[in-house]
Formats: sequence, C-alpha cells, structure tokens
Amino acid sequence: MELRQLEYFVAVAEERNFTRAAERVHISQSGVSAQIRQLERELGAELFDRSSRAAALTVAGKAVLEHARAALAAAEAVRRGVDEVTGLLRGRIAVGMVVGCTVMPLFEALAAFHEAHPGVELSLLEDNSDRLLEAVRGGALDLALVGAAALPEGVNSVAVVSEPLVVAVPAGHPLARRKRVALREACAHPLVCMPRGTGLRTVLDQACAARGLRPSIALEASAAGAVADLAARGLGVAVLSESMAAGYADRLTAIALRDVPSPALLALVWRDGGPVVPALPALLRRMRQAFGLAG
Repeated sequence: MELRQLEYFVAVAEERNFTRAAERVHISQSGVSAQIRQLERELGAELFDRSSRAAALTVAGKAVLEHARAALAAAEAVRRGVDEVTGLLRGRIAVGMVVGCTVMPLFEALAAFHEAHPGVELSLLEDNSDRLLEAVRGGALDLALVGAAALPEGVNSVAVVSEPLVVAVPAGHPLARRKRVALREACAHPLVCMPRGTGLRTVLDQACAARGLRPSIALEASAAGAVADLAARGLGVAVLSESMAAGYADRLTAIALRDVPSPALLALVWRDGGPVVPALPALLRRMRQAFGLAG
C-alpha cells in the first residue's frame, strides 16, 4: 500500500468522479483507476460502486476513507516537521476564484507567494461561488475567493471587498439622467445580470424577494464585461457592483439603488476544521497583505 494510492482514493471519494479526481491529482484517469484497483486487490475489497455514473463509496470504502485521510495527514505532518527545520514549504494549494473575477490583488498575492515558495504547486479553479464554497467545505479546495451577500457559514472567511449594487444604462435610456432610483423602478425594465450562484445575483435576488418584486432577467453573463457590453447595446439594464460599473463609464451611466443597503461582498474563504495544508497560512498572509487587511 502506497501513500499515492491513498491520495488517489481520497480524491475520487471527494470528487465522486474518476475524471475530476485525475485532474485534481494531475495524472491520467487510467492511472488513477489502475492504482485504486491495486489498492482494492491489496485490501481484498472493492472501495467504489462503479455501477452508477457517480463513484460512490462501498461500505468498505466508507470504512477506509477516514483512515486514509488520517494517514495522509500524518505523512504531511512528517514532511512539515522536516520543512520547519529546513525552512522550506512544499506541497500543493488548490485555490478557487469566482467566475469573471478580475481582482488584481488575488493575482498579486499568488505571484508573490509563488516567488517566495517555488516548492509549493499552485492550482487555480474558476467556478460560481456556490460550488466553490462546497469545494472548500469538502476539502477539494484549500482557499477560494467568492462572491456573497453575507459572510458564509461553515468556513473561515474574511471580506476583502464590500460595495453597493448599482444599475448601469447607456445614454438615451429613460433612467440615464437619474442619480438614484428605487429597485422597483429598475425592475420595471429588463435586467442583464450575473447568473445564480454569484454574489451579485444573490444580493439582487434577496433584495427583490424582500420587496415582492419579480424582475425580468433578459440576459445573464458570468463576466462583468459581458454584462456591461450587453447593456451598452440596449439589451437591458445592467446590475453590477459600483467598481465594476466604474470600469465601463465610457459606455454606461451608473445609477445608485437607494433602497438596496446590503452590499455585495467578495470574501476569502478557507476550511474550518479538518487538515490544513501547511503552506496555507503563508498564502493567507500574502492575501491579507495584497488586499490591505490587518493581521
């Protein structure tokens, strides 16, 4: 029995999919399958039920999972002890980033960390905030930058950006000369916004629900630039954060929403409890520095 076999087994168990597990551990799917088959032969039991599309754990697999995690954590602790003596950091950190993110401090922190700790392999996954949060809670990601209406529960978190929602329209639109509008006035027009699962959309949906509004969502796009471009072409009123809208001031006029007090947040989140990648505290320090946070 080898540590890599346990690593591949845990990856498949957490991803519930051999292909995603192979991407996570950076080898081929056939390589993962072969190593898990070898592990099953050594243990004398099948660990996964392969009769369905999802790789579900068998009773034996469930019994093995926590022991496998403990063995990997112990091996990592041994490596960490050596690294502490030699002053080195190694390993892998999996980072998540909300779709359409253009927050430069995140990239600056990753670059600074990589320069300081070249022995740590960094991976970056782009997805919507809901799925990123689940990946952090499940241990598939070590750290993620997510959008939210409030700091999420079940994880450690710190807000790095907090700004109000605005609507943005092109010249000639009926709202273009207004400085502030009520959400009801904005919802009288078709909206262009980000999809469900993003922080901006969550703030919008919650604000509409609180006022009994059912907006007409004309179009959805994951990137702020796409939302702005669609609105600039007259296809709807864009819903963006204040700083996002400011980047398209040459094409759109941003209008404050006077009755949506809840800000849209960008937050760094990481696992609360369970094993922590040894290099994660060092990356978090870089993140705090890049975003100008204390501590």
